[in-house]
Amino acid sequence: MRHLRLIAALAVATAAGITAGTAAASAAGDPVWVVSQQGAELARIEAGTVAGRIPLGPAPVAAATDRAGRLYLTHPDGRAVTVVAPGEPPRRLPVPEQAFGLAASPDGAHLYVGDWSGDRVLKIAAATGAVEGAAAVGRDPAHLVLDRRGRLYVADRESRQVSVIDTGTMARVAVVPTGEAPFALALAPDEASLYVANVRSGDLTVIDTATLRARATVPAGRMPYGVAVTGDGSRILVTNQHAAAVTVIDTARLEIVATVAVGPYPEGIAVAGPLAYVANWFSDDVSVIDLAAWRETARIKVAEGPRTVLAVGEPAR
Repeated sequence: MRHLRLIAALAVATAAGITAGTAAASAAGDPVWVVSQQGAELARIEAGTVAGRIPLGPAPVAAATDRAGRLYLTHPDGRAVTVVAPGEPPRRLPVPEQAFGLAASPDGAHLYVGDWSGDRVLKIAAATGAVEGAAAVGRDPAHLVLDRRGRLYVADRESRQVSVIDTGTMARVAVVPTGEAPFALALAPDEASLYVANVRSGDLTVIDTATLRARATVPAGRMPYGVAVTGDGSRILVTNQHAAAVTVIDTARLEIVATVAVGPYPEGIAVAGPLAYVANWFSDDVSVIDLAAWRETARIKVAEGPRTVLAVGEPAR
């Protein structure tokens, strides 16, 4: 099975897949961007179909965006970040070591890049690629999420924790224990809670961002891998790789309220208005979920190995 072989090959160098599925909700009508790792392609989905394709360098994994619509993508094996900006050809920034998880400052001035093999996060000038700072974190930093206050949350997969970094000083200000193998992160719309998908323990850690302590652990299905939150903050969506499904959790009760069947080995997930989009690694397509009916309504073919889904505006045409 190709993905299990990939995990074995990348266990030391990168990670078993960033999904990142944790993209924030965007307004209905915004394009959805899908990163295909094996197909080395960025696809733009609009009106239920692939409306554009951008070739990328080999093996892109994580993605982030800024207010100007620039899109950033990591290439762990290539030790680089690709920048896709409106009206410009893609450009490549070299990055020391294995660039994996990624976050971008809203103004596009800085990128925060997880160094998978170096157990640190780098602060990089987005214009030049110059390293302007670094913070030590736990083992195998996976997904990164930046809040509006400038705090960066890092899922340290092999340390069973989330590191919290002040991006102004690049100092680690807190460490929050989680379940086994935390991988994907999503902030609630009001940023009062951080949701952490723990791959091996099959649960979700809920972190109070005011106290920086875990306040709950919730069952989240078989191998929870990607996580997103609906725009009203009422539901958490978690992809379950071993169940070909998305688990839906009520944020008030912290209980599973629905399960939606999707394609095989779902990874990344993003919410765009009334819909959610799920990257299905094994079937090379994206499931579209109606968030009112809680059912899959379509499958959209994309390039091989879709991993990350982003629904936060349009970086380029």
